[in-house]
Amino acid sequence: MRVLIIGAGGVGTAIARTAAKWSLFERVVVADYDVQRAQKAVAGAGDRFAAFQLDGHDERAIVALIKSERVEAVVNALDPRFVMPVFRAAFSAGVTYLDMAMSLSHPHPTDPYRLPGVKLGDEQFALEDQWKERGLLALCGIGVEPGLSDVFARYAADNLFSSIDEIGVRDGANLVVEGYEFAPSFSIWTTIEECLNPPIIWERGKEWFTTAPFSEPETFNFPAGIGPVECVNVEHEEVVLIPRWLDARRVTFKYGLGDEFIQALSTLHKLGLDSTTPIRIGDVEISPRDVVAGCLPDPAQLGDRMSGLTCAGTWVTGIGTNGSPREVYLHHVVDNAWCMSEFGSQSVVWQTAMNPIVALELLDSGAWSSAGVLGPEALPAEPFLDLVNTHGAPWASEERTAAKS
Repeated sequence: MRVLIIGAGGVGTAIARTAAKWSLFERVVVADYDVQRAQKAVAGAGDRFAAFQLDGHDERAIVALIKSERVEAVVNALDPRFVMPVFRAAFSAGVTYLDMAMSLSHPHPTDPYRLPGVKLGDEQFALEDQWKERGLLALCGIGVEPGLSDVFARYAADNLFSSIDEIGVRDGANLVVEGYEFAPSFSIWTTIEECLNPPIIWERGKEWFTTAPFSEPETFNFPAGIGPVECVNVEHEEVVLIPRWLDARRVTFKYGLGDEFIQALSTLHKLGLDSTTPIRIGDVEISPRDVVAGCLPDPAQLGDRMSGLTCAGTWVTGIGTNGSPREVYLHHVVDNAWCMSEFGSQSVVWQTAMNPIVALELLDSGAWSSAGVLGPEALPAEPFLDLVNTHGAPWASEERTAAKS
């Protein structure tokens, strides 16, 4: 398979490094607006790898690179602002498309904390019939969350439960970044977007609705010694994706942010520094959010200062296949020290990067195949999870005490 990775930030670089270490794919092309970042991502990887300069907004240029490099699959490793141009370019070129974040949402204009407006992925799903008609696959949300979390949900529905009450994605960590008072381990642009937008929830009979940011706090006990972490509602693609293919009474996403992180994000919002609308400062126009991103350390460069574990997982409750109440947490834990020694990438970005690689392996072998605009839960879970276990950081399942109905 010939693969184009668009975006040489933390995740894009981790995809390239991991593909090189695992000796995967016939050709891997990495493209970025900053060609030096792309070159750094493929440095030392060998002749199968190449770097190019590319503007992620320029659909014609993306199509031209796809054709000149005879690319078969495009991995969009840019932030969500670039989803639609890369998505459309892949369709125009007639190739498989993968992303780890879906098209942007837009809050309801008059009742944002009760009603959804434009949901995550709506722009992509609006074009689903066109992808099906051409026999093309757009595999959306195939990072870790969304991505592996959705695969866990599909596995639980197929193998562990006869009926499901709640599918709740729960993310927590005990990561520490030495030398910084505030240093997000993932793109601050994306973090602001998902944390300050109205969180979305799905319930049978009510379907999608929204709440206030950081609502419904709960303490969730994470495995591997991470322990209890307070988690709150956050807008995330799983809540949009899972109900399209799996039957559950309720679907949620909660993230362990911590009081300090929530306070920082709340302050940015109060000051208007989360805005994406450009303002003029002297002779320059720039959005406040881009200023914030420029002031903070690059998450991809924090690995040497980070320590601890990160955990992504899916908590499922309902009735087990034996007819009794059941509660299970399927999860994937990664140690930052292991990631740095194996791949030179910090744990949060590598954990995200691993999953599109596994998906590409399955598509390349034919173990996964389909057409349309799909989420990971639309495809069989077992081949994906089996392959994850061969790559040094296995997933696990933890039985918990189920509440009696």
